[in-house]
Amino acid sequence: MAWQGLATEFLQVPAVTRTYTVACVLTTAAVLELLSPFQLYFNPHLVFRKFQVWRLITNFLFFGPLGFSFFFNMLFVFRYCRMLEEGSFRGRTADFVFMFLFGGVLMTLLGLLGSLFFLGQALTAMLVYVWSRRSPGVRVNFFGLLTFQAPFLPWALMGFSMLLGNSILVDLLGIAVGHVYYFLEDVFPNQPGGKRLLLTPSFLKLLLDAPEEDPNYLPLPEEQPGPLQQ
Repeated sequence: MAWQGLATEFLQVPAVTRTYTVACVLTTAAVLELLSPFQLYFNPHLVFRKFQVWRLITNFLFFGPLGFSFFFNMLFVFRYCRMLEEGSFRGRTADFVFMFLFGGVLMTLLGLLGSLFFLGQALTAMLVYVWSRRSPGVRVNFFGLLTFQAPFLPWALMGFSMLLGNSILVDLLGIAVGHVYYFLEDVFPNQPGGKRLLLTPSFLKLLLDAPEEDPNYLPLPEEQPGPLQQ
Protein backbone atom coordinates (compact mmCIF):
# COMPACT_ATOMS: atom_id res chain seq x y z
CA MET A 1 0.00 0.00 0.00
CA ALA A 2 2.86 2.37 0.78
CA TRP A 3 4.37 1.82 -2.66
CA GLN A 4 1.00 2.41 -4.29
CA GLY A 5 0.67 5.68 -2.40
CA LEU A 6 4.12 6.79 -3.49
CA ALA A 7 3.39 5.81 -7.09
CA THR A 8 0.13 7.75 -7.05
CA GLU A 9 1.85 10.79 -5.57
CA PHE A 10 4.66 10.63 -8.11
CA LEU A 11 2.21 10.42 -11.01
CA GLN A 12 0.75 13.72 -9.82
CA VAL A 13 4.12 15.40 -10.38
CA PRO A 14 4.12 17.52 -13.58
CA ALA A 15 5.31 15.70 -16.69
CA VAL A 16 8.61 17.50 -17.36
CA THR A 17 9.79 17.27 -13.75
CA ARG A 18 8.81 13.61 -13.57
CA THR A 19 10.50 12.74 -16.87
CA TYR A 20 13.76 14.53 -16.13
CA THR A 21 14.04 13.15 -12.59
CA VAL A 22 13.38 9.58 -13.71
CA ALA A 23 15.89 9.93 -16.55
CA CYS A 24 18.58 11.10 -14.10
CA VAL A 25 17.90 8.24 -11.67
CA LEU A 26 17.81 5.61 -14.43
CA THR A 27 21.06 6.91 -15.92
CA THR A 28 22.80 6.61 -12.55
CA ALA A 29 21.33 3.12 -12.06
CA ALA A 30 22.60 2.12 -15.50
CA VAL A 31 26.10 3.33 -14.63
CA LEU A 32 26.04 1.09 -11.56
CA GLU A 33 25.28 -2.02 -13.63
CA LEU A 34 25.70 -1.52 -17.36
CA LEU A 35 27.46 1.62 -18.46
CA SER A 36 30.58 3.63 -17.77
CA PRO A 37 30.61 7.41 -17.26
CA PHE A 38 33.08 7.50 -20.16
CA GLN A 39 30.17 6.53 -22.41
CA LEU A 40 28.09 9.49 -21.22
CA TYR A 41 30.29 12.56 -20.86
CA PHE A 42 30.35 15.45 -23.34
CA ASN A 43 33.15 15.03 -25.86
CA PRO A 44 32.89 17.22 -28.99
CA HIS A 45 35.22 14.96 -30.97
CA LEU A 46 33.11 11.87 -30.30
CA VAL A 47 29.86 13.78 -30.90
CA PHE A 48 30.76 15.41 -34.21
CA ARG A 49 33.34 12.98 -35.62
CA LYS A 50 32.03 9.65 -34.30
CA PHE A 51 28.34 10.71 -34.28
CA GLN A 52 27.84 9.71 -30.64
CA VAL A 53 25.06 12.29 -30.41
CA TRP A 54 23.55 10.78 -27.26
CA ARG A 55 26.34 12.49 -25.32
CA LEU A 56 24.57 15.82 -25.93
CA ILE A 57 21.79 14.53 -23.66
CA THR A 58 23.42 12.04 -21.29
CA ASN A 59 25.90 14.59 -19.94
CA PHE A 60 22.88 16.41 -18.44
CA LEU A 61 21.56 13.23 -16.81
CA PHE A 62 24.52 11.89 -14.85
CA PHE A 63 25.24 13.43 -11.44
CA GLY A 64 27.93 11.04 -10.28
CA PRO A 65 27.78 7.80 -8.30
CA LEU A 66 25.27 7.20 -5.54
CA GLY A 67 26.15 9.26 -2.50
CA PHE A 68 25.33 12.45 -0.68
CA SER A 69 26.23 14.66 -3.66
CA PHE A 70 23.88 12.70 -5.93
CA PHE A 71 20.92 12.87 -3.54
CA PHE A 72 21.63 16.56 -2.85
CA ASN A 73 21.44 17.33 -6.57
CA MET A 74 18.34 15.20 -7.07
CA LEU A 75 16.60 17.01 -4.22
CA PHE A 76 17.21 20.38 -5.84
CA VAL A 77 16.37 19.15 -9.34
CA PHE A 78 13.04 17.71 -8.22
CA ARG A 79 12.05 20.54 -5.89
CA TYR A 80 12.82 23.58 -8.03
CA CYS A 81 11.96 22.03 -11.36
CA ARG A 82 8.56 21.13 -9.92
CA MET A 83 8.00 24.56 -8.39
CA LEU A 84 8.77 26.23 -11.72
CA GLU A 85 6.51 23.86 -13.65
CA GLU A 86 3.65 24.22 -11.17
CA GLY A 87 4.22 27.95 -10.76
CA SER A 88 5.25 30.37 -13.49
CA PHE A 89 5.08 27.66 -16.18
CA ARG A 90 1.71 26.23 -15.18
CA GLY A 91 -0.19 25.37 -18.36
CA ARG A 92 2.88 26.26 -20.44
CA THR A 93 4.67 22.94 -20.83
CA ALA A 94 6.03 23.87 -24.26
CA ASP A 95 7.61 27.06 -22.88
CA PHE A 96 9.15 25.04 -20.03
CA VAL A 97 10.63 22.47 -22.41
CA PHE A 98 11.93 25.31 -24.58
CA MET A 99 13.69 26.77 -21.53
CA PHE A 100 15.43 23.41 -21.06
CA LEU A 101 16.44 23.38 -24.74
CA PHE A 102 17.67 26.97 -24.68
CA GLY A 103 19.67 26.39 -21.51
CA GLY A 104 21.06 23.07 -22.76
CA VAL A 105 22.25 24.48 -26.08
CA LEU A 106 23.84 27.56 -24.49
CA MET A 107 25.53 25.50 -21.77
CA THR A 108 26.88 23.08 -24.37
CA LEU A 109 28.39 25.92 -26.40
CA LEU A 110 29.92 27.57 -23.33
CA GLY A 111 30.99 24.18 -21.99
CA LEU A 112 33.21 23.81 -25.04
CA LEU A 113 35.27 26.75 -23.79
CA GLY A 114 35.64 25.39 -20.28
CA SER A 115 36.19 21.72 -21.13
CA LEU A 116 33.23 20.71 -18.95
CA PHE A 117 32.18 17.08 -19.27
CA PHE A 118 28.94 16.84 -17.26
CA LEU A 119 26.43 19.71 -17.20
CA GLY A 120 23.55 18.38 -15.09
CA GLN A 121 24.69 20.43 -12.12
CA ALA A 122 24.75 23.55 -14.30
CA LEU A 123 21.19 22.85 -15.43
CA THR A 124 20.14 22.52 -11.78
CA ALA A 125 21.76 25.88 -11.02
CA MET A 126 19.87 27.44 -13.92
CA LEU A 127 16.52 26.12 -12.66
CA VAL A 128 17.24 27.38 -9.15
CA TYR A 129 18.33 30.79 -10.48
CA VAL A 130 15.23 31.32 -12.63
CA TRP A 131 12.93 30.27 -9.78
CA SER A 132 14.74 32.51 -7.30
CA ARG A 133 14.48 35.58 -9.53
CA ARG A 134 10.78 34.97 -10.09
CA SER A 135 10.16 34.49 -6.36
CA PRO A 136 12.15 37.37 -4.81
CA GLY A 137 9.92 37.69 -1.74
CA VAL A 138 10.10 34.04 -0.70
CA ARG A 139 12.27 33.22 2.33
CA VAL A 140 14.26 30.02 1.98
CA ASN A 141 15.41 27.81 4.83
CA PHE A 142 18.65 26.18 3.71
CA PHE A 143 18.81 22.79 5.44
CA GLY A 144 17.80 24.42 8.70
CA LEU A 145 21.13 26.28 8.85
CA LEU A 146 20.42 29.59 7.14
CA THR A 147 17.35 31.60 6.23
CA PHE A 148 17.50 34.19 3.46
CA GLN A 149 15.59 35.66 0.52
CA ALA A 150 15.24 33.46 -2.56
CA PRO A 151 17.64 35.44 -4.82
CA PHE A 152 20.55 34.40 -2.56
CA LEU A 153 19.78 30.69 -3.00
CA PRO A 154 21.88 30.05 -6.16
CA TRP A 155 24.95 31.47 -4.42
CA ALA A 156 24.32 29.43 -1.27
CA LEU A 157 23.93 26.36 -3.48
CA MET A 158 27.23 27.14 -5.19
CA GLY A 159 29.00 27.51 -1.84
CA PHE A 160 27.59 24.22 -0.58
CA SER A 161 28.55 22.52 -3.82
CA MET A 162 32.09 23.78 -3.35
CA LEU A 163 32.15 22.23 0.14
CA LEU A 164 31.24 18.91 -1.49
CA GLY A 165 34.32 19.19 -3.67
CA ASN A 166 32.54 20.10 -6.91
CA SER A 167 33.81 22.69 -9.36
CA ILE A 168 32.17 26.08 -8.92
CA LEU A 169 32.73 26.69 -12.65
CA VAL A 170 29.76 24.42 -13.40
CA ASP A 171 27.51 26.34 -10.97
CA LEU A 172 28.67 29.68 -12.36
CA LEU A 173 27.84 28.46 -15.86
CA GLY A 174 24.32 27.53 -14.75
CA ILE A 175 23.82 30.86 -12.98
CA ALA A 176 25.06 32.77 -16.05
CA VAL A 177 22.76 30.89 -18.43
CA GLY A 178 19.86 31.28 -15.99
CA HIS A 179 20.48 35.02 -15.90
CA VAL A 180 20.55 35.22 -19.70
CA TYR A 181 17.22 33.40 -19.88
CA TYR A 182 15.69 35.54 -17.12
CA PHE A 183 16.85 38.75 -18.78
CA LEU A 184 15.59 37.80 -22.24
CA GLU A 185 12.28 36.42 -20.97
CA ASP A 186 11.37 38.64 -17.99
CA VAL A 187 13.40 41.85 -18.14
CA PHE A 188 14.07 42.91 -21.73
CA PRO A 189 10.45 42.53 -22.98
CA ASN A 190 9.33 45.01 -20.29
CA GLN A 191 11.91 47.64 -21.22
CA PRO A 192 11.00 50.60 -23.49
CA GLY A 193 11.31 49.26 -27.02
CA GLY A 194 11.88 45.73 -25.76
CA LYS A 195 10.20 42.61 -27.06
CA ARG A 196 10.24 38.87 -26.49
CA LEU A 197 13.18 37.28 -28.25
CA LEU A 198 12.67 33.73 -26.99
CA LEU A 199 9.68 32.44 -28.91
CA THR A 200 8.68 28.84 -28.33
CA PRO A 201 8.41 26.97 -31.67
CA SER A 202 4.85 26.29 -32.77
CA PHE A 203 5.43 22.56 -33.11
CA LEU A 204 6.29 22.33 -29.40
CA LYS A 205 3.09 24.14 -28.50
CA LEU A 206 1.05 21.83 -30.72
CA LEU A 207 2.77 18.79 -29.26
CA LEU A 208 2.80 19.67 -25.57
CA ASP A 209 0.16 22.30 -24.80
CA ALA A 210 -3.57 21.79 -24.64
CA PRO A 211 -5.31 23.60 -27.53
CA GLU A 212 -6.77 26.96 -26.58
CA GLU A 213 -10.50 27.38 -26.85
CA ASP A 214 -11.69 29.77 -29.53
CA PRO A 215 -13.50 32.63 -27.71
CA ASN A 216 -15.73 33.11 -30.79
CA TYR A 217 -16.79 29.46 -30.96
CA LEU A 218 -20.52 28.92 -30.60
CA PRO A 219 -21.44 25.40 -29.46
CA LEU A 220 -24.07 23.47 -31.36
CA PRO A 221 -27.55 23.47 -29.78
CA GLU A 222 -27.14 19.88 -28.60
CA GLU A 223 -23.89 20.84 -26.86
CA GLN A 224 -25.42 23.73 -24.91
CA PRO A 225 -26.54 23.16 -21.30
CA GLY A 226 -30.23 22.93 -20.67
CA PRO A 227 -33.11 20.48 -20.80
CA LEU A 228 -32.96 17.84 -23.49
CA GLN A 229 -35.12 18.49 -26.51
CA GLN A 230 -37.36 15.66 -27.64
